[in-house]
Amino acid sequence: MPIRPKNLAPIDAEPGTPLYHTVQKAVRTAIDGGTYGPGDQLPSTKELARQLSVSLVTVHRALQELVSSGVLRRGQGRGTFVHEDYRDRAGTSTGLRFGLVFHSESSLADYYHGQVLEGVRQGADELGVDMVLLRFGEDWRNECQGYLYVNPFRDQLERSPRFGAKRGARTISSSAAPPVMVVGANFDLEGVSAVDTDNRDMARQAVHHLVGLGHTRIGYIGGLNHVSNDLDRRRGFSEALAQYGLEENPKWIVAGPGWRLEEDRRSALAELFARPDRPTAVFAAGYYFALDTYAAAEAAGVRIPEQLSVVGVDDAPSAAHLSPPLTTLRQPLAELGRLAAVGLFDQVGGSHPAVRRTTLLAELITRRSSAAIGVLHT
Repeated sequence: MPIRPKNLAPIDAEPGTPLYHTVQKAVRTAIDGGTYGPGDQLPSTKELARQLSVSLVTVHRALQELVSSGVLRRGQGRGTFVHEDYRDRAGTSTGLRFGLVFHSESSLADYYHGQVLEGVRQGADELGVDMVLLRFGEDWRNECQGYLYVNPFRDQLERSPRFGAKRGARTISSSAAPPVMVVGANFDLEGVSAVDTDNRDMARQAVHHLVGLGHTRIGYIGGLNHVSNDLDRRRGFSEALAQYGLEENPKWIVAGPGWRLEEDRRSALAELFARPDRPTAVFAAGYYFALDTYAAAEAAGVRIPEQLSVVGVDDAPSAAHLSPPLTTLRQPLAELGRLAAVGLFDQVGGSHPAVRRTTLLAELITRRSSAAIGVLHT
C-alpha cells in the first residue's frame, strides 16, 4: 500500500521518560488512531525523524521495539509496515511488559537468535504481552513485570534484576524482584526458570551416529564454555566417548571463545586436518563451527565425507545447500522462544508461579556430510 501523506506532529520530551519511548508511543498512537492501518507502510526512518524532530538513532530504536512487540514488521529492502494482525492482537492486550535480554556477543541476525526471537514474538502475540529489548538487562524505569534472558552468560544472569542488582538509587531483593525466565541455557540458579534443548543429548546423538558409521577417531569443534550450551555439549561429547570406550584426544579438540573460531583457531584446525593422525569425524557444536570445519577441510585438501565426516548443530536454511549438505541436530528454536514467553506469563500471572525447567530434544537430520569410513558419495 502507498505511504499515507499525513505527517506526525513533533513530540516533546517527557520528564523521566527516554525519548525513544515517547517516539514509540507517538507512532503507536498514530496507528491506533487510524493514521496508519494494517499493512500500511510507514515513512522512512529519516522522514519520521524529521516529522517528530528527533534523531535517526532515536527513531530507529523506537521502531525496532515496535517490530519486536509485533506492532510493526519489516520487509527486506522494502520498508517498515504496520503488522496485518496488530488490530486483532491489540484488543487482547494484557498491559504486561516483559524485558528481553541478549548477551553482548549475540547477534539477532544469526539463525539461532533470530529463530528464538521469532518464537518469543509469537508467544507474546498470543498472550497480548509487550516485549522490550533491554541493554544488558538494565531496566532503570522498572517498567517490566518479568525478564526473559536468551542464552545468557552465568555472570550476566547473576547480575540481573532478579538477584538484587541495583536499580537507580535502590536495591531490589531477589524475593521482591520480577521473575526471570531463561531460554537457551539452563544454569542451576535459585528462583530462575528455564526452557532449553538437551545439549548433552545432542552431543550424545552426534557421537552415536558417527560411531554407528564406524568412526572411532572423533574430534570436537566448539566454544570455550562461556555459556551453558558450550559446557553441556562438551560434557555430553566426553560422556558419549566414554560410553563407547573411545579415546578423547586433546589434539582433536579445537575450541574458541566466541560463536565461531577466530582466524588462528581456523588455521590450527586446517593444520590438524592435514596431519595423518587427524580424526576421521568431528562434532561441530554450532552451525558456524560447522562452517569453519568445512573451510578448514577445504584448506587442508580433505574431502567431506570421504575423508572426514561432519555433524553440526542447527538446521539453518543454508545447511541443506552446503557442499555436501550438512548432517545436523535440529533444535526446536522457535518453540523454545514461545514456551519461554508463555512460561514467564504463567509466573507473572500466578497460574504457575513455581520455578519450572523445561527441556526439549533436538532431532538428528542425516545428510551427506557424514558417511561410513571408505564409503564414497557419487
